[in-house]
Formats: sequence, structure tokens, C-alpha cells
Amino acid sequence: MASSDNHSFRRFIAPRYWPTWALWATLKLLSYLPLRLQFAFGTYLGHLLFAVLKRRRHIAETNLAICFPELGAVQRYDLLRAHFVALGISFIEMSIAWFSPIERLRKLIRVNGEEHLRAAILQDRPVLLWGAHFTCLEIGVTLLADYTERCATMYRSQRNPMMDALIRRGRARFAAEQISRDDIRRLLKRLKEGYAVVYFPDQTYVGNQSALLPFFGEPAMVNTATSKLANMANATVLTYFYRRLPDNSGYALEIGPPLENVPSNDPIADARALSSALEDFIRLAPEQYLWTYKKFKRRPQGFSDPYQKPPA
Repeated sequence: MASSDNHSFRRFIAPRYWPTWALWATLKLLSYLPLRLQFAFGTYLGHLLFAVLKRRRHIAETNLAICFPELGAVQRYDLLRAHFVALGISFIEMSIAWFSPIERLRKLIRVNGEEHLRAAILQDRPVLLWGAHFTCLEIGVTLLADYTERCATMYRSQRNPMMDALIRRGRARFAAEQISRDDIRRLLKRLKEGYAVVYFPDQTYVGNQSALLPFFGEPAMVNTATSKLANMANATVLTYFYRRLPDNSGYALEIGPPLENVPSNDPIADARALSSALEDFIRLAPEQYLWTYKKFKRRPQGFSDPYQKPPA
């Protein structure tokens, strides 16, 4: 794995970085607590976020109303509150993922379907692990290096350089490389070299490799590049999903078998199949998908903006 020396904090001594130093210290201290206390702290934080993040609450409320119209108002409200609790716990999960001993993580995470990943690696084929943005994302990638040293994750740069270094340093324990989400050329290069790469293309994308496809029955702009990448690298595509268990005893990592005819020469059909698998998994723990993101933005002309609040 990459050395943490590449993400040293020594250069961050200016006062503007002191809040990030405080965050680092808090995460470090929280990592020593028992899981029960960690989740209790995260739950309290989630209730606080629900109260203060009114804009994000509106986005999540809109997404839940679109995706779960079968739920009554009270049920959706309860789901909304549960989502913010999951967001609060995600702060704790950064602490667990970045600072806890690997042995502890192995005990916390139940891996289902690892035989699919091992089979692809034994065939000396690259693997595109098709995942999505769940609140426990940091936990989801922590055991990747148990299966292969040639592993990588996609990465979004942060505006705060110290926060950027903090995230990269934390994830460097589990991935040989962190590839910028915009650097598709490097992603393809690593796949051709036989890497297993965790790929999260579920957020809105309007580039050349995109299409308007249903997500929980509502049209959304969907990334369709998975087929092209996998075909060019001769990669196996496996779904790679994860969730916190309902009793808060740990986590489940679900590595799916290769989907039939994915990748094919029909990227839209492949995107539909992958999106369907994602929806099925979201329904297992709907509060843990990232609903504070505008999933239904940037649609073609003729579609209204569902996030625009009506005039008072």
C-alpha cells in the first residue's frame, strides 16, 4: 500500500488548518471507543445535522418522495430522520476505517460473495467493482487489499488540502492507488494492468457516456461508461455494495456474481441491469444510500427541477 509519508501533515501549520487538525484529533480519539459508544455519538451527531442542514434535508426529502411514493408521509419522515442518523454515523465510520487496526475491521465486516472476486483474480483478469455512494463508503473499501495488492479506488479531490491529505492517508491503508474520478485514462490503464478498481458511477453525469434512464421509476441522468471501460480492458464487472447491519453489530460487504451479458455491446442495457441491482440493494437499508445528493438534476429540457422550492 502507498506510504502515508506521501500524505504528510507537516506542511499544514497555518492557522487556517487548525479546524482540520481538530477534526483529525477527534477522529483519532473516537477510534478507540467501543462500537456501541461510537454509534451513540454518531446518532447524536445525525440528529444535530437533521436540525441544522435544512438545504440538504430538503434535497433528501425530495429524493425520498420521488423514489418511495408508496410510503406514507410519516414513514418517509421516519426514513428521512434515519438517513441523517446514518450520515452522523458516517463521520464515526471515517474514524473506524482510517484508524482502527485491520484485525478489528476484519471482525466487523461480513463479506459475502468474495469467491466471485477471487475467481476473477485467479483468472488473471482485471475487475471493475461497480459500487455506489452509501453512507458507510469508507468502511466499504477497507478489506480490498485482502484480495489483491493491485487494487485502486476512485477519488474526488477536496478543496481543503489538509482534508485531501487526511482522506488520502486514511485510504492509503487499503488501496495501492487512488485515481481521480476524472482521470479515466489512468483508470483504464490500471484495469489493463490487471487491477481491481472500485468504481462509483451512480451520481449524475451528463457527458458523452450518459443516458436518461429510470432510477426507482424516475428518469435520471446515468453514467453508461461501464460497458466501454470493461470491454476495452477485458474486465470482469462485479457489483460491490455494503451496508451497516440493522443491529449495529458490524457491516455486510456484498460482492455480486458477474451479471449475465454485462458488459455487452449495449451500454444502456448494461446500465439498466446495474441500476436495477443497485435499487435492490438500496431497498435492504434505504436510509444508508446518499439521498442528500441531487440525483435528478441536470435533466434535459422539459423536465422540471424537483428540488426547487415552491414560492412562499
